[in-house]
Amino acid sequence: MNGDVGGWKAIIIPVKKPYKDRPLPRGMSEPEELDPEFDDSGFYGRPSKSQRKRDVEALQDLGAKLVELSADQIKKIEMPEELRAALKEAHRIPPRTEGRRRQLQYIGRIMRKVDPEPLQAALDKIAGLSAAENARMHQRERLRDRLIADEKVIEEIIAKFPQADVQYLRQQRRNAIREHEQQKPPKAYREIYRVLRELEADGSNLPVPTEDHEEDEA
Repeated sequence: MNGDVGGWKAIIIPVKKPYKDRPLPRGMSEPEELDPEFDDSGFYGRPSKSQRKRDVEALQDLGAKLVELSADQIKKIEMPEELRAALKEAHRIPPRTEGRRRQLQYIGRIMRKVDPEPLQAALDKIAGLSAAENARMHQRERLRDRLIADEKVIEEIIAKFPQADVQYLRQQRRNAIREHEQQKPPKAYREIYRVLRELEADGSNLPVPTEDHEEDEA
């Protein structure tokens, strides 16, 4: 904008509001992650370069977590076929190689075109199921060890699982003790675990140690 001031032509340059004083988009409370360029609507523009970089890294990390899944787990997740094929190819490439690194980068580029929320939800579900199964596995192992140490634990098992074969459990317990004493392969030891797992599969939880048992073990 030009104007005459005392015979001189003055050039008036419009000044934008200071960065910190510009209005923020709805739902955003901090301006640091926004590009300081104003858009036509008078609001902040695009996310900053640092934020975009973090977004890309997050997508790459998500892609890397998908690669860690088994082929069966990947089959159960809905995703674009391009991503599924890239994950399958990553499984074919040995880990910690240059080829695997390049494939992970390629998967990261595909991830930029994919909605990450359903994939993250699927990963969270798998992680939750895995954590629960690990807890049940350790519970079976502790119950097996308690049974071998004390035959009376069979009473707890029968109280929870009336269908359990008491004589078979007692026989396997004796065999497991004998295997340990004679330093033989732990066939009976593993068989007790299998039996406990099958009993639990019927829908009931395994009996847990009472406070007395926990004090004895301590």
